[in-house]
Amino acid sequence: MPDPASTTPAPTSAPTLAVIGGGQLARMMAQPAIALGLPLRLLAEAPGVSAAQVIVDHEVGDHRDLETLRRVTAGCPVVTFDHEHVPTEHLHALEADGVAVRPGPGALVHAQDKAVMRERLTALGVPCPRHAVVDDVAAVEDFGFPCVLKTTRGGYDGKGVWVVRDAAGCAEPFRAAEQAGVRLLAEELVDFRRELSALVARSPSGQAAAYPVVASTQLDGICHEVVAPAPDLDEDLAGQAQAIALRVAGELDVTGVLAVELFETTDGRILVNELAMRPHNTGHWTQDGAVTSQFENHLRAVMDLPLGSPAPRARWTVMVNILGGERPDVGRLYDGFPHAMARDPHLRVHLYGKDLRPGRKVGHVNAYGDDLEDCLERARHAAAWFRGDLGDESE
Repeated sequence: MPDPASTTPAPTSAPTLAVIGGGQLARMMAQPAIALGLPLRLLAEAPGVSAAQVIVDHEVGDHRDLETLRRVTAGCPVVTFDHEHVPTEHLHALEADGVAVRPGPGALVHAQDKAVMRERLTALGVPCPRHAVVDDVAAVEDFGFPCVLKTTRGGYDGKGVWVVRDAAGCAEPFRAAEQAGVRLLAEELVDFRRELSALVARSPSGQAAAYPVVASTQLDGICHEVVAPAPDLDEDLAGQAQAIALRVAGELDVTGVLAVELFETTDGRILVNELAMRPHNTGHWTQDGAVTSQFENHLRAVMDLPLGSPAPRARWTVMVNILGGERPDVGRLYDGFPHAMARDPHLRVHLYGKDLRPGRKVGHVNAYGDDLEDCLERARHAAAWFRGDLGDESE
């Protein structure tokens, strides 16, 4: 017979948390998990993906296969996610098996389906752009041009989103929606000053923590740069943004990190653009600029541990994504460390273990300090250097 001592977990051992999805978000959960003594078990979509490089306990499989999900979550009291693409019916099945799905399917569907999200937020009185589900070009014409067309499911980083100005521009969106088996959502083309993001963490017991509202800029539909806190943001608007995020988290019963992407309109309003129920690109600054990073607070929240402080460590933090350039042969990545670190000993660099491809997010840099223009210059220079856009400059 086996020795009981060898099969019984030690009283101090932590439960294993299952993570679905092997991207950089799961990868960046690994470091705070180590500090918390929290074992992770990963379902990766392919061998050698970003998170599989650092999480030893992993399996390669399809997140759309229920039996694979059940195998990976076996013995894990809680499961969380690197993305929102697990089928809703599978999430309900895991809950029926006794696994705590966090965020739960009732919440997550609002990040999976934009039409469901718009309907619920409108019912809650949360300010949103004018919108309607459209089934044909005539419906878009009735809605009015110009407008934005979005697939109700599956779009991200600019994919599944089109600005259309006439009936001819509708052909590609409807073709893509038909191929994907989804519907299209029409939204007004908002006249906005800039994009903001309000990030909160919420635990099953209802504790919540709100990070400072940040400003983000996009490059070809991909988050490129984040400034925390958003410069020159009216205090009332900042408070409204945080209140919206906290209310949405509570009303939808979100567990974990919730990112509410917002438009600050030119006439001084804020409108909800998108929801993400996981760590988010606009929260990467928290790794070095906040007392508790979004990744640690996500882990604390889904395990129902007390949340950490979201307070900033410095007056300003700037995050700039490292995107693959058009000439991957000149991208420096690891070889860029000597210059970047020597030039800026305070710089923080986070690489994702990804191959370079044009426009692909392969890492990010954080710079923090008391002078915003200095932080911007340092972060932009470092990201451009890693990208290979600065030639042989060595200043």
